[in-house]
Amino acid sequence: MRNAAIVPLFIVSSLLACAQSSRPSMNVYDGFEGPALSELWESSRFAPGSVEIQSLIARAGHSAVRITLHSHDVFEAGRAGEADSERDELLESRRLVSSEDTNYEFSWSIYLPKDFPIAPVRLVVAQWKQYCGDDSKACSDDSPVLAVRYIGGVLLITQDIDHKHIVLYEEKRDLREKWLDLRFQVRFTPRSNGSVKVWLDERQVVDYRGVTADAETSTTGYSSPSRFYFKMGLYRNVMSLPMTIYLDEYRKREISDH
Repeated sequence: MRNAAIVPLFIVSSLLACAQSSRPSMNVYDGFEGPALSELWESSRFAPGSVEIQSLIARAGHSAVRITLHSHDVFEAGRAGEADSERDELLESRRLVSSEDTNYEFSWSIYLPKDFPIAPVRLVVAQWKQYCGDDSKACSDDSPVLAVRYIGGVLLITQDIDHKHIVLYEEKRDLREKWLDLRFQVRFTPRSNGSVKVWLDERQVVDYRGVTADAETSTTGYSSPSRFYFKMGLYRNVMSLPMTIYLDEYRKREISDH
Protein backbone atom coordinates (compact mmCIF):
# COMPACT_ATOMS: atom_id res chain seq x y z
CA MET A 1 0.00 0.00 0.00
CA ARG A 2 2.84 2.38 0.77
CA ASN A 3 4.37 1.84 -2.70
CA ALA A 4 0.99 2.39 -4.34
CA ALA A 5 0.73 5.80 -2.65
CA ILE A 6 4.22 6.81 -3.73
CA VAL A 7 3.59 6.27 -7.45
CA PRO A 8 0.78 8.88 -7.83
CA LEU A 9 2.83 11.42 -5.86
CA PHE A 10 5.80 10.84 -8.17
CA ILE A 11 3.57 11.30 -11.22
CA VAL A 12 2.13 14.54 -9.84
CA SER A 13 5.64 15.86 -9.09
CA SER A 14 6.80 15.00 -12.61
CA LEU A 15 3.80 16.72 -14.17
CA LEU A 16 4.43 19.85 -12.11
CA ALA A 17 8.10 19.91 -13.15
CA CYS A 18 7.15 19.53 -16.81
CA ALA A 19 4.56 22.28 -16.54
CA GLN A 20 7.11 24.65 -14.99
CA SER A 21 9.77 23.89 -17.60
CA SER A 22 7.30 24.39 -20.47
CA ARG A 23 5.96 27.73 -19.30
CA PRO A 24 6.02 30.22 -22.17
CA SER A 25 9.03 32.54 -22.22
CA MET A 26 8.63 36.31 -22.24
CA ASN A 27 6.60 37.57 -25.19
CA VAL A 28 4.87 40.94 -24.80
CA TYR A 29 3.36 43.43 -27.25
CA ASP A 30 1.97 46.95 -27.00
CA GLY A 31 0.29 48.67 -29.93
CA PHE A 32 -0.81 51.56 -27.67
CA GLU A 33 -4.44 51.01 -28.63
CA GLY A 34 -5.96 51.52 -25.18
CA PRO A 35 -7.09 54.79 -23.62
CA ALA A 36 -4.04 54.86 -21.31
CA LEU A 37 -0.63 53.26 -20.97
CA SER A 38 -0.67 49.54 -20.30
CA GLU A 39 0.85 47.84 -17.27
CA LEU A 40 3.98 47.12 -19.31
CA TRP A 41 5.25 50.60 -18.46
CA GLU A 42 6.18 52.51 -15.32
CA SER A 43 5.56 56.26 -15.03
CA SER A 44 8.56 57.24 -12.91
CA ARG A 45 10.59 58.55 -15.83
CA PHE A 46 8.14 61.04 -17.32
CA ALA A 47 6.43 64.22 -16.16
CA PRO A 48 2.63 64.37 -15.75
CA GLY A 49 0.96 65.31 -19.03
CA SER A 50 3.97 64.53 -21.21
CA VAL A 51 2.69 61.14 -22.43
CA GLU A 52 -0.53 60.78 -24.41
CA ILE A 53 -2.23 58.07 -26.47
CA GLN A 54 -3.39 59.73 -29.70
CA SER A 55 -4.82 58.66 -33.07
CA LEU A 56 -3.56 61.32 -35.51
CA ILE A 57 -0.27 59.51 -36.22
CA ALA A 58 0.16 55.74 -35.91
CA ARG A 59 2.42 53.06 -37.38
CA ALA A 60 -0.31 50.42 -37.25
CA GLY A 61 -3.78 50.10 -35.77
CA HIS A 62 -5.63 53.21 -34.68
CA SER A 63 -3.25 54.94 -32.28
CA ALA A 64 0.28 55.41 -30.96
CA VAL A 65 1.86 57.07 -27.95
CA ARG A 66 3.10 60.66 -28.18
CA ILE A 67 5.77 61.95 -25.79
CA THR A 68 6.47 65.68 -25.56
CA LEU A 69 9.51 66.77 -23.59
CA HIS A 70 9.60 70.29 -22.17
CA SER A 71 12.58 71.94 -20.56
CA HIS A 72 13.28 70.60 -17.04
CA ASP A 73 10.89 67.65 -17.27
CA VAL A 74 12.26 65.02 -14.85
CA PHE A 75 15.36 67.16 -14.38
CA GLU A 76 18.65 65.74 -13.13
CA ALA A 77 21.67 67.89 -12.30
CA GLY A 78 24.92 66.81 -13.90
CA ARG A 79 27.59 65.15 -11.79
CA ALA A 80 31.36 65.61 -11.91
CA GLY A 81 31.14 68.32 -14.55
CA GLU A 82 28.57 66.54 -16.74
CA ALA A 83 25.75 68.55 -18.33
CA ASP A 84 22.33 68.75 -16.68
CA SER A 85 19.75 66.40 -18.22
CA GLU A 86 16.00 66.07 -18.61
CA ARG A 87 13.77 63.25 -19.77
CA ASP A 88 10.36 61.88 -20.57
CA GLU A 89 10.73 58.13 -21.13
CA LEU A 90 8.67 54.97 -20.95
CA LEU A 91 10.39 52.58 -18.53
CA GLU A 92 9.55 48.90 -18.85
CA SER A 93 7.85 47.32 -15.85
CA ARG A 94 10.20 45.79 -13.30
CA ARG A 95 8.77 42.33 -14.00
CA LEU A 96 9.99 42.60 -17.60
CA VAL A 97 13.64 43.42 -16.97
CA SER A 98 16.11 41.31 -18.92
CA SER A 99 18.31 38.62 -17.40
CA GLU A 100 21.98 38.14 -18.07
CA ASP A 101 22.96 35.49 -20.66
CA THR A 102 19.45 35.35 -22.12
CA ASN A 103 18.60 36.17 -25.73
CA TYR A 104 15.92 38.79 -26.35
CA GLU A 105 14.42 40.50 -29.35
CA PHE A 106 13.08 44.05 -29.05
CA SER A 107 11.25 45.86 -31.84
CA TRP A 108 9.40 49.15 -32.03
CA SER A 109 8.79 52.10 -34.34
CA ILE A 110 9.52 55.81 -33.90
CA TYR A 111 8.32 58.90 -35.74
CA LEU A 112 9.60 62.47 -35.45
CA PRO A 113 7.32 65.32 -36.59
CA LYS A 114 8.32 67.97 -39.14
CA ASP A 115 9.14 70.57 -36.49
CA PHE A 116 11.41 68.28 -34.46
CA PRO A 117 14.52 70.35 -33.61
CA ILE A 118 17.80 69.01 -34.96
CA ALA A 119 20.34 70.06 -32.35
CA PRO A 120 23.97 69.08 -31.63
CA VAL A 121 23.23 68.02 -28.05
CA ARG A 122 23.04 64.62 -26.40
CA LEU A 123 19.73 62.96 -27.25
CA VAL A 124 18.93 59.33 -26.46
CA VAL A 125 15.69 57.87 -27.88
CA ALA A 126 16.11 54.32 -26.50
CA GLN A 127 18.49 52.73 -24.02
CA TRP A 128 19.29 49.61 -22.06
CA LYS A 129 20.78 50.14 -18.59
CA GLN A 130 22.54 47.59 -16.41
CA TYR A 131 20.78 47.64 -13.06
CA CYS A 132 22.87 49.37 -10.40
CA GLY A 133 22.09 48.62 -6.77
CA ASP A 134 20.38 51.41 -4.86
CA ASP A 135 23.24 51.61 -2.38
CA SER A 136 26.03 51.68 -4.99
CA LYS A 137 27.53 55.02 -5.97
CA ALA A 138 30.15 53.46 -8.22
CA CYS A 139 27.71 52.78 -11.07
CA SER A 140 24.85 55.19 -10.32
CA ASP A 141 25.79 57.60 -13.12
CA ASP A 142 27.05 55.12 -15.72
CA SER A 143 25.95 55.47 -19.33
CA PRO A 144 23.62 52.87 -20.89
CA VAL A 145 25.33 49.69 -22.04
CA LEU A 146 23.40 50.02 -25.31
CA ALA A 147 21.61 53.05 -26.74
CA VAL A 148 19.98 54.62 -29.79
CA ARG A 149 20.97 58.26 -30.13
CA TYR A 150 20.01 61.06 -32.53
CA ILE A 151 22.45 63.95 -32.34
CA GLY A 152 22.57 66.80 -34.85
CA GLY A 153 20.80 64.75 -37.50
CA VAL A 154 23.04 61.70 -37.02
CA LEU A 155 21.57 58.37 -35.95
CA LEU A 156 23.89 56.33 -33.74
CA ILE A 157 23.83 52.97 -32.02
CA THR A 158 26.33 52.99 -29.17
CA GLN A 159 27.77 50.88 -26.37
CA ASP A 160 29.28 52.14 -23.13
CA ILE A 161 31.15 49.28 -21.50
CA ASP A 162 33.60 49.81 -18.62
CA HIS A 163 33.51 53.56 -19.35
CA LYS A 164 34.51 53.08 -22.99
CA HIS A 165 32.20 54.64 -25.58
CA ILE A 166 31.84 52.53 -28.74
CA VAL A 167 29.88 53.46 -31.87
CA LEU A 168 28.41 50.31 -33.43
CA TYR A 169 26.60 52.18 -36.20
CA GLU A 170 26.45 55.77 -37.45
CA GLU A 171 24.40 57.33 -40.24
CA LYS A 172 23.51 60.90 -41.12
CA ARG A 173 19.75 60.66 -41.60
CA ASP A 174 16.71 62.89 -41.42
CA LEU A 175 14.20 60.93 -39.34
CA ARG A 176 11.41 63.50 -39.54
CA GLU A 177 7.99 62.76 -41.10
CA LYS A 178 8.62 59.04 -41.62
CA TRP A 179 8.38 55.96 -39.45
CA LEU A 180 11.60 54.17 -38.54
CA ASP A 181 11.24 50.48 -37.64
CA LEU A 182 13.89 49.15 -35.26
CA ARG A 183 14.65 45.57 -34.29
CA PHE A 184 17.35 44.51 -31.82
CA GLN A 185 18.49 41.02 -30.86
CA VAL A 186 20.63 41.21 -27.73
CA ARG A 187 22.40 39.02 -25.22
CA PHE A 188 23.80 40.99 -22.28
CA THR A 189 26.83 39.55 -20.51
CA PRO A 190 30.22 40.74 -19.20
CA ARG A 191 31.82 37.77 -20.97
CA SER A 192 32.79 37.40 -24.62
CA ASN A 193 29.65 35.47 -25.63
CA GLY A 194 27.42 38.53 -25.77
CA SER A 195 25.86 39.79 -28.97
CA VAL A 196 24.00 42.70 -30.51
CA LYS A 197 22.22 42.50 -33.87
CA VAL A 198 20.29 45.46 -35.24
CA TRP A 199 17.95 45.99 -38.16
CA LEU A 200 16.67 49.39 -39.32
CA ASP A 201 13.68 49.14 -41.65
CA GLU A 202 14.52 45.43 -42.13
CA ARG A 203 18.13 46.22 -43.16
CA GLN A 204 20.73 44.71 -40.87
CA VAL A 205 23.26 47.33 -39.77
CA VAL A 206 24.95 45.73 -36.73
CA ASP A 207 26.27 42.22 -36.10
CA TYR A 208 28.43 42.46 -32.99
CA ARG A 209 29.75 39.65 -30.80
CA GLY A 210 31.66 40.19 -27.60
CA VAL A 211 31.28 41.82 -24.19
CA THR A 212 27.93 43.61 -23.83
CA ALA A 213 27.82 44.46 -20.11
CA ASP A 214 30.02 45.98 -17.43
CA ALA A 215 32.17 43.79 -15.22
CA GLU A 216 30.47 42.64 -12.03
CA THR A 217 32.82 43.47 -9.18
CA SER A 218 32.81 45.42 -5.94
CA THR A 219 34.68 48.17 -7.79
CA THR A 220 32.10 48.61 -10.56
CA GLY A 221 29.12 48.20 -8.19
CA TYR A 222 27.26 45.74 -10.41
CA SER A 223 26.00 42.48 -8.93
CA SER A 224 26.31 39.05 -10.52
CA PRO A 225 24.30 38.02 -12.38
CA SER A 226 23.15 41.43 -13.59
CA ARG A 227 19.74 42.56 -14.77
CA PHE A 228 19.01 45.06 -17.56
CA TYR A 229 16.09 47.42 -18.12
CA PHE A 230 14.83 49.18 -21.24
CA LYS A 231 13.58 52.72 -21.74
CA MET A 232 12.41 54.61 -24.82
CA GLY A 233 11.37 58.21 -25.36
CA LEU A 234 13.42 61.38 -25.02
CA TYR A 235 16.46 61.89 -22.81
CA ARG A 236 18.69 64.90 -23.53
CA ASN A 237 20.88 67.67 -22.23
CA VAL A 238 18.80 70.58 -20.97
CA MET A 239 17.59 72.91 -23.73
CA SER A 240 14.70 75.37 -24.09
CA LEU A 241 12.97 73.95 -27.16
CA PRO A 242 10.35 71.22 -26.69
CA MET A 243 10.64 67.89 -28.54
CA THR A 244 7.95 65.40 -29.55
CA ILE A 245 8.35 61.75 -30.51
CA TYR A 246 5.75 59.11 -31.46
CA LEU A 247 6.24 55.44 -30.54
CA ASP A 248 4.28 52.41 -31.70
CA GLU A 249 4.33 48.63 -32.23
CA TYR A 250 6.51 47.64 -29.29
CA ARG A 251 7.44 43.98 -28.85
CA LYS A 252 9.79 42.09 -26.56
CA ARG A 253 10.34 38.35 -26.55
CA GLU A 254 12.87 35.72 -25.58
CA ILE A 255 14.47 33.97 -28.52
CA SER A 256 16.77 31.01 -29.07
CA ASP A 257 20.51 31.43 -29.58
CA HIS A 258 21.28 33.74 -32.49
